Amino acid sequence: MKPSDWLMINQQPFKIAIASGKGGTGKTTLSVNLAAYIAEQEDVVLVDLDVEEPNSGLFFEGKLVHEEDNLKMIPQWDESLCTLCGLCPKVCNFHAIMQLGPTILVFPELCHSCYACAELCPVNALPMTPKVIGKLRDYQVDKLHFVESRLNIGEEQAVASIAKTKKYVAGKYAEVRIALFDSPPGTSCPVIEATKDADFVILITEPTPFGLHDLTLAVETMRKLEKPFGVVVNRDGIGNDEVLRYCKAENIPVLARIPNSRKIAELYSAGKLIYPEFPEIRESLGHILDYCLSTAERSPA
Repeated sequence: MKPSDWLMINQQPFKIAIASGKGGTGKTTLSVNLAAYIAEQEDVVLVDLDVEEPNSGLFFEGKLVHEEDNLKMIPQWDESLCTLCGLCPKVCNFHAIMQLGPTILVFPELCHSCYACAELCPVNALPMTPKVIGKLRDYQVDKLHFVESRLNIGEEQAVASIAKTKKYVAGKYAEVRIALFDSPPGTSCPVIEATKDADFVILITEPTPFGLHDLTLAVETMRKLEKPFGVVVNRDGIGNDEVLRYCKAENIPVLARIPNSRKIAELYSAGKLIYPEFPEIRESLGHILDYCLSTAERSPA
């Protein structure tokens, strides 16, 4: 299958997730530059799924075209119906419900919206009700469509917002060929949700002992998810060659090496794109994109 045939056959964008085992390695740097590079030629969607601290929007001044609340469904106790049977605390795996004498207490921060309590309650005394946990915003900058979700201060669970944002993008931008997901750092539940249906995952790392340690965790996670992936080394030159040796030993493709540069740091800190100033990075972005899309040829339709 040719990359150009992907959209016609799958009727969804080719989804590229940019992830890492730790924060601060350069996910946003790569995401915004790759998105802007693609947008020079065609429509592309950039989705910031790091909902606890999204910052891809700092690099674009777009027109707000849509805004909506992100909701989380939580149970609300109806005292008038409750028989105090004690079933709801037993079926909640997340300890979000407690029976205290004649009262049922619900802790929204612990609730994972699994609906077990609501559906198993024999008298329907725990109906699920929506709670606003953040905002989804959709911007447009020429051919670049930028979508971000941001959790409200004090909210702790990112998965619901990430899932809602992906569903929004799948519905609105089904005809766009490429979607980029700027994923949360680490290897926990938010990362799993952000990458689980990606067609290719770019793991960005740095050539340091910490970078290598967390890269190995990210690699293990992607292998568990059975995702095709490759590595981009950021700040190349600040550490040693252990990351490169690890990738070679594990047969992991190194898609690009972004040099450690004061000029790059200055551009980034000013909220500016990097590749217009560095022809070699522009070339690397082209190579990264070509490699990601080429995996469609090796994937079953």
